[in-house]
Amino acid sequence: MMTPPANPSRRAVLGGALGLAAAGVLGACGSNKGTGATTGGSSGTKVSLSQWYHQYGEKGTQEAAKKYAAEYTGAGVQIQWIPGDYPAKLSSGLSSGNGPDAFESHLERSLVSSGQIVPLDDLIADVKDDYSEGDLAANSIDGKLYSIPMINDPQMIYYRKSLFEAKGIKPPQTVDDLIAAAKELSDKSVKGLFAGNDANNTGGGLFPAAIYATGGRLLTPEHKVGFDPAKVAEVLVKLRKLSADKSLLLGAPTDWWDPSAINQNLCAMQWIGMWAVPGMTTALGADDLGVFPFPAADGGKPAVISGGWSAFVSAKSKNVDAAKAFTKWLWVEKTDLQEDWSLSYGFHIPPRKSLAAKASKLQSGPAAESVKLNTEYGVQGNPNWTPAMNTALTDAVTRVIGKGADPEKELAGAVKKVTTELDKIFG
Repeated sequence: MMTPPANPSRRAVLGGALGLAAAGVLGACGSNKGTGATTGGSSGTKVSLSQWYHQYGEKGTQEAAKKYAAEYTGAGVQIQWIPGDYPAKLSSGLSSGNGPDAFESHLERSLVSSGQIVPLDDLIADVKDDYSEGDLAANSIDGKLYSIPMINDPQMIYYRKSLFEAKGIKPPQTVDDLIAAAKELSDKSVKGLFAGNDANNTGGGLFPAAIYATGGRLLTPEHKVGFDPAKVAEVLVKLRKLSADKSLLLGAPTDWWDPSAINQNLCAMQWIGMWAVPGMTTALGADDLGVFPFPAADGGKPAVISGGWSAFVSAKSKNVDAAKAFTKWLWVEKTDLQEDWSLSYGFHIPPRKSLAAKASKLQSGPAAESVKLNTEYGVQGNPNWTPAMNTALTDAVTRVIGKGADPEKELAGAVKKVTTELDKIFG
């Protein structure tokens, strides 16, 4: 079974990437020699570059990163594999000037406003149409592209077809259908749904899908609150029923990002990322594994959370042009290595549409359906969504779901705080 990704909870954060700003300077990484980090790569060339990765959980990824670096002839590239709190270490390294030349992360406005990264529009100019509009928007600030998508990791609901068929249940089309199905599928040994061990308090993986299912978004392109609080309140009230009906699996051995719960028949449905498809298919069989998006709310549409990782170049690099050239070579030109990175170790969707369309491992079964649902309903993170906005909204949701607070009152308070933050940034 595939090892789950490191730091998986970051994939479920509302903005998609809030760790750098929130982390502050909690852990220094040291110099470009990589204190406490594994290094490796090509050598003997004039320019020396440092490239940082977080510690992936998938076996073989570190060796692959080193192999790619060794193949590059334009510079010597040292790979630093950062264990532990990657966001904090990256934030510290970038702020101090002792960070990487090239690195992976998620785009947020603070990286741009602090002058820590450079635009990369020129790197993808010839293949821009091969990326989805959502991926481009999630990697852009004020019309400039600052990061290049490396992998896409959609999250949705996977389920046991045999358990559905035994109860005569069809895949839910609405939030009401989901609540009813979870209750009907629950018994003494199996719970209807696993969305995280804290889903009875925070909504777990089901939030922010609950916003997107109303047809709303976190923010509009005009930098305003992008959802109707009244519609979201209706969904949150319905999600509270999952706990009241005792339909949620709680206290599972591992959290939502690991497929152990559904693989061990502890639940009929599980919110999880596509990265777990190989493990679930091995345990359950491709014929028994189904998938569907978070169902539509009244007047809304289904939703899939589309996360991932992207490639950046540090503005403080002593060799910005060389770092850009390497980044273009690896994440734009070398499509064979991009497909290898996505599908030979873990299980992710290559962001390039042409690669996803031809990748043999994505052409059938639950994998193909996952790609299709992500294309139709995937919602990427918004780089203008800040940690303060995230805290305001998630705290309100927790009070509503976990403590039974009035949803409209709580969401109104959250919207007011988010609007205050937007005014600080955009006036």
